[in-house]
Amino acid sequence: MLQTLNRQLNKMMPLITPTSILIGVLCGSNLAPYTYLSPWLFAFMTFAGSISLSFKDFLNVLKKPLPLVLCLFILHLAMPLVAMGMGHLAFPGDFYTITGFILAAAIPTGVSSFVWVSIYKGNIALTLSIILIDTLLAPFVVPGILALLVGTSVRLDAVAMMTSLFWMIVVPSLVGMLLNQWTQGKVITTWGPWLNPFSKLAMASVVAINGAVVAPYLTDFSPRLLGLAAIIVLLAAIGYALGFGLSRLIGLNEADKVALVFNGGMRNISAGAVLAVTYFPAPVAVPVVLGMVFQQVMASLVGLVLGRQARAHQPTDKTATSA
Repeated sequence: MLQTLNRQLNKMMPLITPTSILIGVLCGSNLAPYTYLSPWLFAFMTFAGSISLSFKDFLNVLKKPLPLVLCLFILHLAMPLVAMGMGHLAFPGDFYTITGFILAAAIPTGVSSFVWVSIYKGNIALTLSIILIDTLLAPFVVPGILALLVGTSVRLDAVAMMTSLFWMIVVPSLVGMLLNQWTQGKVITTWGPWLNPFSKLAMASVVAINGAVVAPYLTDFSPRLLGLAAIIVLLAAIGYALGFGLSRLIGLNEADKVALVFNGGMRNISAGAVLAVTYFPAPVAVPVVLGMVFQQVMASLVGLVLGRQARAHQPTDKTATSA
């Protein structure tokens, strides 16, 4: 029954995420008090995905680090520069909005990316390795990028940020990997069918809660807000396109390509929204908050494209095998 539920949820993901955002926005005052659950739900999602990763898999990723290096290049060099350029072109002289675009591009990869990678049969070991390493680097990389590109010193509570991300991502990942190692992989078949559907429901819950948090920022509907949203969508599309392009350029296999595409395009928007609201004026937070609204919808569309590509290549692969 749970496997059937998981398959149905996989098919419904393109609808679940935008619906969850809508529910969150409409029920903002009722759901907003539950924001404290987001880190726990994220931790559960990370644990559910990490039981399929062994320490051997993690070491194998480090032995062939090119996809990992390419993803970090997209996340923390290419996209912040693109965001800065687009910000200056679209909103010249608007310091806070430009800073918001850069922050939205510079935050670490999305924790929920491994859900999409697993749905489309990507490299889970590579994905969790990227999330782990990027999370450890984030407290140093994010303020460094902002200080470099914005041109002013950005004060961030790096210790608090690292502590939060450590308990939300690193610890559950290590626990899952230890369980995999201890059971010699048996935990995947015994716990996996139970955890997989609930991890997707947890992601829907997180999206709804985040939608509730950002609801106040979306009440002032204006042409400027539409412009901000368009640029955020375009930035996300460029991130995915860089993942596609670089994976094809260096000839990555299908699993690695899926991992690079989703991790290059997605961001830990929840962490970014917390940073924006806590450490910056409200105008800085708006681009980051808009990224939260559109991220899962964009992931759904990219997943449909990847699914079509995979199906298109299946007949060729079978013919080649028979030949």
